[in-house]
Amino acid sequence: MRVDLLTKEFPPEIYGGAGVHVAELTAALRSGTDTDVRVRAFGADRAEPGVDSYRAPAGLEHANGAVATLATDVQMVPDIEGTDIVHSHTWYANAAGRLAQITYDVPHVVTAHSLEPLRPWKAEQLGGGYRLSSWIEREAFEHADAVVAVSKGMARDIQRSYPSITDDRMHVVYNGIDLDAWQRTVDPDVVRELGIDPDRPTVVFVGRITRQKGLPYLLRALDTLPADVQVVLCAGAPDTPEIMSEVTALVEDLRTRRSGVVWIDRMLGHDEIVRVLSAATVFVCPSVYEPLGIVNLEAMACGLPVVGTDTGGIPEVVADGLTGRIVPIEQVQDGTGTPVDPEKFVADLGATLREVLADPALASLMGRAGRMRVESEFTWAAIATETRAVYDAVLAGR
Repeated sequence: MRVDLLTKEFPPEIYGGAGVHVAELTAALRSGTDTDVRVRAFGADRAEPGVDSYRAPAGLEHANGAVATLATDVQMVPDIEGTDIVHSHTWYANAAGRLAQITYDVPHVVTAHSLEPLRPWKAEQLGGGYRLSSWIEREAFEHADAVVAVSKGMARDIQRSYPSITDDRMHVVYNGIDLDAWQRTVDPDVVRELGIDPDRPTVVFVGRITRQKGLPYLLRALDTLPADVQVVLCAGAPDTPEIMSEVTALVEDLRTRRSGVVWIDRMLGHDEIVRVLSAATVFVCPSVYEPLGIVNLEAMACGLPVVGTDTGGIPEVVADGLTGRIVPIEQVQDGTGTPVDPEKFVADLGATLREVLADPALASLMGRAGRMRVESEFTWAAIATETRAVYDAVLAGR
């Protein structure tokens, strides 16, 4: 069976969980199943066999981001001819999948890593292009032969956003984790070079500066932690200048009242991230929208307890009281994920972090339990098998 995976991100150009998912799924399908995988990705040329790269045509490099994306997708379509299945990831590649489905009568599988209706703040980044990205996603999802959600919470969001998607077309296949690449590695020298004190109790955040990650709420909650607690923010790639300015102001304000606020705004290498996680006491995921959160799996694989918001797929990953703690949140139902009571969410987030930090022995036990959980439930080999089963079911149903 030949499958063409369509994606914006693929190594070495990865900035989010979707890119990690496609890269790991590709490797696992190729090694664990009889699947001929062709990858079609945005960006610079790659040397890896079976991977082709595509860029916006000349003259569109500076067009609205959604327009340039659509033009890039169109260029993929001729190369897809002859495949058995086309599988697109995120709205960036959905148009290529839908166009191939129409042109060649090939089954189209969509994996949802996020949903445009639940990210209205993207209008800040794309302007009118947000209407185009939303149309692309809707068109692809509503006509897909199968829709794969990365969590049960995500599946509910999909069917709420696109009610025409019936249960027989919906599948849940979790994200996974490379257990060899992500494991506890203590290296005090490396973390000191990054400005981190390995001897202080530490809260660490890793994520892009975007509305969905909830960083402004976290920065307010951090003000309530004991003075000896160090805060490490591995946060970059802001969606807009506005949110970058907001986060910068909050970090500067926090630094006026406490020491040990370390903000690393560059993209850290994999080995550096592993060592930063391994030096921490607790990982925090304050997202207001998170379909699953691969970063939580990465932290758990490195033996960290996770404090995460009760939203999306986070409570399906973090077992409350066993591998970390879940912070309650009541959210406005307008697609933004905004807390109904932001001050209560900030207070609950701070209180939960203080609770975990107050008992280092229990935090360590939770971290070990987290590692055991990812080893048993989130391997890429299992996810590749489940994904291949989706392909087989789609083909059998045609």
